[in-house]
Amino acid sequence: MSEIEAEVPPSKALFTITENMLDSGLRGFPVGTVRTSHVSPDLGLTYGGYPVEDLKDLSGEEAVYLLFHKTLPTKEQTATFKADLAKRCVIDPAVFAGLKALPKKGHPMEWFLAAINLLGMTAKTGDYREDCLNIIARITSVTAAIYRIREGSGEPIAPRHDLPLHENFVHMLGLKSAHPVLPDLLRLFYVLHMDHGGGNLSTFVGKAIASGKADMYSSIVGAMAALYGPRHGRANQECLEFVKLVGVADPAAAESKVRGILKGGGLVFGFGHAVLRAEDPRAKIQYDFAKRHFPNDRLLAIAHTLRTVVPPILKENPKIANPYPNVDAVSGSLMTAAGLLDPEYYTLLFGWSRVAGIACQIVDERIVKGKKDGFPIYRPKYLPVDQPAKRLGAQPAAPARTA
Repeated sequence: MSEIEAEVPPSKALFTITENMLDSGLRGFPVGTVRTSHVSPDLGLTYGGYPVEDLKDLSGEEAVYLLFHKTLPTKEQTATFKADLAKRCVIDPAVFAGLKALPKKGHPMEWFLAAINLLGMTAKTGDYREDCLNIIARITSVTAAIYRIREGSGEPIAPRHDLPLHENFVHMLGLKSAHPVLPDLLRLFYVLHMDHGGGNLSTFVGKAIASGKADMYSSIVGAMAALYGPRHGRANQECLEFVKLVGVADPAAAESKVRGILKGGGLVFGFGHAVLRAEDPRAKIQYDFAKRHFPNDRLLAIAHTLRTVVPPILKENPKIANPYPNVDAVSGSLMTAAGLLDPEYYTLLFGWSRVAGIACQIVDERIVKGKKDGFPIYRPKYLPVDQPAKRLGAQPAAPARTA
């Protein structure tokens, strides 16, 4: 492939751009820096330099504090931070009225986009730091309200700020049949999904929108629209459907079923990762949680079997760089076991957690020491193809005569 002339001084160029790198979704292209989190091929996801495995027992408030302040809080700082978020959790009644007017057939993520827009219309300040903390403080109440209103369960339930974030969330959901471990599972889900480096689709989209000086709420709406896609946030739904499709926990039978799916042109969901070259640590944490709390669950038994069976099958394809489970492989099965039976809400829960990481990254890009307007507006270069020079009104050349 030929090289493309890059508009970067050779002394500062990180690599040469070639034609086969174009139209590849910017995969692997370094375009900026990130302070909240990082994903490395071997270590996996880190928050503020800490491997996520070391942070799996954090409360939601502690994890948000780490992403926002770039340091782990003391107990006193956690209590102060939690109190500050509670004070910010004031939602205009027009938000809930707007949700009640939405069509029930809309996907929960479409409701989520509408809810964030309503929050912005009723409460934005125009200050990225303030709006970051405000949206994080309010998004849990709004997410619970979406569930109750869309399901016809009744009026939104007022928050209880004396409870930890995730116990408060379950309280606002008002689920009578929830498994006792659901609050802890939601805490774990929240912490594991909050951030994922700077270049995943939803984060990149949110930061790009904010680079045009759009407010925090509009930027998060765009980010969540990106998350809504089946190749991004809806992957956890598809992984659950894949587990159900395999349907058997016996290793030999499961292997036969997976090979049959692949032979028929089907896809294997929940395995592989764009960056990692080992099992996703977030998957391992969830598998361990499942073994501890749901040792006899049928769907989780299938998921455990697939964890063993699928990688050797995928390794047979030399084009697959990572055949190992990712974060989505078991999360849907876990949610089902804990009593959240409608998979349409799993992407909503993903968005609920990811708002925090994206909002913190937007703050980091918009409020930069020595740069009045933050980092420049996003404007990647696209090269024209199949566009020969033309002039309006020019006559096409006459065909050449043949003897």
